[in-house]
Amino acid sequence: MTVRQGDSEGMLRSLALAAEAAAVDEIPVGAVVLDADGRIIGEGRNSREISHDPTGHAEVNALRGAAASVGSWNLEGCTLVVTLEPCVMCAGAILQSRISRVVFGAWDDKAGAAGSMYDLLRDRRLPYRAEVVGGVEADAATALLRDFFASRR
Repeated sequence: MTVRQGDSEGMLRSLALAAEAAAVDEIPVGAVVLDADGRIIGEGRNSREISHDPTGHAEVNALRGAAASVGSWNLEGCTLVVTLEPCVMCAGAILQSRISRVVFGAWDDKAGAAGSMYDLLRDRRLPYRAEVVGGVEADAATALLRDFFASRR
C-alpha cells in the first residue's frame, strides 16, 4: 500500500476540484481516475446541490467520466484518487467498476467505507477488492472540509 508517482499529481487535481465544488456551495470533495500510466482519464467533484442528484458524489462523477473516456464500465488497472474517504455508495460504485486502487486524503469517521466506519473496499466476503491508500494530503483535504463547514455554522 504505497503511494505511486501519479498519485500526488492526482491528489493535487482532486484538491483543486474540491475547491471548485466549495466555490459553488457543494461539499468540497474532488476525485480523479488515473489510468495504469498515471494519466487522468476522468474527474469529478460533488454536484448534488446543483444537479439535485443524490448520486452526485465526486467519485461517481469521476467514474462516469473515466468509463466514458475508455468506452467501458470496467476500469480494472485504474486508480481513483479522492480527497475524502469514500462512503458506502461510492465504495459500491468503485467495486462495480473494478477500480484496482483507491487513494484518498481525509478520513471520514462518520461515513467512511474504506477503513474507518466500514472497510467495504477490502472486504474478503465480496468478489472484488481494491487496494486502499489513505491519508494522502490529509491535512489539505481536511482543511477544505473544515473551512467549508465552519463558514456555514
